[in-house]
Amino acid sequence: MKQDGDAPLTAGQAAAAAAGAKGMMPIGAGTRPFLDYVLSALADAGCTSVCFVVAPDHDAIRAYYDGPGKPSRLSIEYAVQPIANGTARAVQSARAYAGHDPFLVLNSDNLYPAPVLRTLIALEGPGLPAYAIDSLVEESGFARERVVGFAGIEVDEHGRLLRIVEKPGREYYEALGPRALISMNVWKFDERIFDACRDVPLSSRGEYELPEAVGLAVARGVHFQTFRASGPVLDLSRRSDVALVNARLEGLEPRP
Repeated sequence: MKQDGDAPLTAGQAAAAAAGAKGMMPIGAGTRPFLDYVLSALADAGCTSVCFVVAPDHDAIRAYYDGPGKPSRLSIEYAVQPIANGTARAVQSARAYAGHDPFLVLNSDNLYPAPVLRTLIALEGPGLPAYAIDSLVEESGFARERVVGFAGIEVDEHGRLLRIVEKPGREYYEALGPRALISMNVWKFDERIFDACRDVPLSSRGEYELPEAVGLAVARGVHFQTFRASGPVLDLSRRSDVALVNARLEGLEPRP
């Protein structure tokens, strides 16, 4: 978790952040982890099975979800990513779980509205939601300066993904104005993504990254359909996000 400022954390939240398990961070005054809310939204959208891609030492996650936090609406499986070498390799780790079926991919520290997930599931093939800057500022509570650091997506006249532009910056978004579209890192894939995840080269950050694997799949002829999405996206990637997430989820009981 990025340490940006002096936003206070509870002892449980600080422990989850220190362990790199942002999804297991307890929310508000309760003990339910953020990931319970993510799973609840997936269940609301119609998902019945989830695979956690975890590090070799994942005892805390398994102890909770095989024990007191065992979901009633979802079955949980695990795939181990032996080395933390990027999100493309994380997806590749779940190949045996996915088999030949289509599947969603999202991070454990992002919560999306169930209607967005439901629309994503209903797509005929691979795809992703496309967000406008104003929507993310007004509905999700992100600062505009932060949003213009998110990945841009460019689509054709039919809404098919042409390319992903990582960290394009303010000038890129200002030039496009209201036509600018943003990816918020939730995807629907089919089994063709696994070859792209295997073949994608190391990024400039020294990792095998999923957006670059998507770009490789597009170059190989895989069509990704986009749709305009709205509704709040909650993010726990920064320490300062915790207060907003606590406030947005106060009084809500997850039902994973």
